[in-house]
Amino acid sequence: MRVVMFGYQTWGHRTLQALLESEHDVVLVVTHPKSEHAYEKIWSDSVADLADDHGVPVLIRNRPDDEELFTRLKEAEPDIIVANNWRTWIPPRIFNLPRHGTLNVHDSLLPKYAGFSPLIWALINDEPEVGVTAHLMNDELDAGDIVVQRAVPVGPTDTATDLFHKTVDLIAPVTVGALGRIAAGETDFTRQDRSQASFFHKRSAEDIRIDWTWPAEDLQRLVRAQSAPYPAAFTFYRGKRLEVLAAVVSEGRYGGTPGRVFYREGEGVVIVAGADARTGRNHGLAITRVRTEEGEEMPATDYFTTMGGYLTSR
Repeated sequence: MRVVMFGYQTWGHRTLQALLESEHDVVLVVTHPKSEHAYEKIWSDSVADLADDHGVPVLIRNRPDDEELFTRLKEAEPDIIVANNWRTWIPPRIFNLPRHGTLNVHDSLLPKYAGFSPLIWALINDEPEVGVTAHLMNDELDAGDIVVQRAVPVGPTDTATDLFHKTVDLIAPVTVGALGRIAAGETDFTRQDRSQASFFHKRSAEDIRIDWTWPAEDLQRLVRAQSAPYPAAFTFYRGKRLEVLAAVVSEGRYGGTPGRVFYREGEGVVIVAGADARTGRNHGLAITRVRTEEGEEMPATDYFTTMGGYLTSR
């Protein structure tokens, strides 16, 4: 099939690479300009550079809503559009233009975790597995019929970075497998159960600010979800910002006020956590490694030289 590809960052790069290595013919690539957004500077392999290296025409757009783009798409005569990590709305006149429509590749197990940063949100929410879905685009975001979906388990110590590497390797087989079904004339795909759908917004600084009223188990997953190269989860101690780089749920149960710097346990320093911490039934969060606002990394036991005081949100 003749394919036009819409994509951005490493997800788009992997998709384009798979298409270039497939039996299909990539006739045009549309990608976004480079961004200074913190999360868009991560996993930022260039779709434009890969297309240029293979002699594929490239258009750079923030939004695919201009007449020049539409004209170029019609001239390319695609049988299908393939999109991955396209960050803005694609209008119906574009996604319905090819005879097979548009195949969107999304890094979640749809219908759950439509939208942005699905791996991070899924890890925070203690999902047992994550994955990649190829679905046909319709008028509702990430809601069309599923052509191919593959999952991988979330391990007990997996970080968002680990899950990125697990899922990005699924992009090629999911994309090429879906195109194979479509090219073979199949049309009996899986309708999404919209009662199970969820949609998540972009991550920002507010989403990584630690709230010590969360249970320790949730906070530990937040720290894992904000693994390097993502911005680290942070708190404040005595008026200074402190990034939490590694932490585990405490073995003991600790009562008191959320955020209290309480006790050395093993290789960590336990912080009281949970809205009902006063009951003494909660585990705490044992912080093991931190980074100061000056950029110095160290074990938490070196940073907290005395117990007492509180970690706060501001």
